[in-house]
Amino acid sequence: MVSGGVRTAGTLSRAREGMATARAKGRLKGRKPQLFEKREALLVSMDRSGDYTSVELAELFDVARATVYRAITRGKAKDQTLALPRIDH
Repeated sequence: MVSGGVRTAGTLSRAREGMATARAKGRLKGRKPQLFEKREALLVSMDRSGDYTSVELAELFDVARATVYRAITRGKAKDQTLALPRIDH
């Protein structure tokens, strides 16, 4: 008789093998982004205007507040990267 733990372990290992095979063939891409680049840029600019709250932006773009916060954080990081001084050697 096979216990539940052994059966689960076998199922998990087969699932991992299948995912590895799909990844190797380039078929496993993951979850699609909720905000594409242009929409995210628009969201960040609307946030910077100060006219909208995070909750309002989440409702306007039909995403969770956490997605709004991540987009704003990525926008700030992108700005800091662009603002770095250029060093010529």
